[in-house]
Amino acid sequence: MIPIATFGIVAVILFFAAFISKRRFGLLGLALTAGATLSTLWSYDAGLVVSSLGFIPEGELTQAVTQSAVVLLPAFLLLFHGYTYKNLILRIFGSLAFTILAVAFLVEPIGYALPLSGDGATVYNYIKQYKDIIISVGVVLAVIDLFFTKRAKHVEKEHGKH
Repeated sequence: MIPIATFGIVAVILFFAAFISKRRFGLLGLALTAGATLSTLWSYDAGLVVSSLGFIPEGELTQAVTQSAVVLLPAFLLLFHGYTYKNLILRIFGSLAFTILAVAFLVEPIGYALPLSGDGATVYNYIKQYKDIIISVGVVLAVIDLFFTKRAKHVEKEHGKH
């Protein structure tokens, strides 16, 4: 039951962060992809750095927290900068797509730190089974979303005549 609650809480937080920021899914989705790539490259070293700081004792929890943070960090930085949605329906779709893609990237790091048994293990294995498909579709949708991103029109200020 703990994995279900954990994934639910993470999903709600990610959804509302993306929804409130109004940021487009394309850039956030590719930022998650970049974070996941960095996470695979830095997971061991970043875990050692975090454990040496003493915030979290060394072990599986340290690795899970570190990997999750590295995956999410680029996307969270972009929550404060970038193109936004103007339409509520697109904003909901983008936030939902961001949440699903982020959970797919986080399924393994979170799974390392959680006790997997019963219904929690079933849900975890289900998400893990379809993780590659979710990530593939999510990255393709992120790239497609970038094609529909239009630059904001800037109104030129009139300069006074001298």
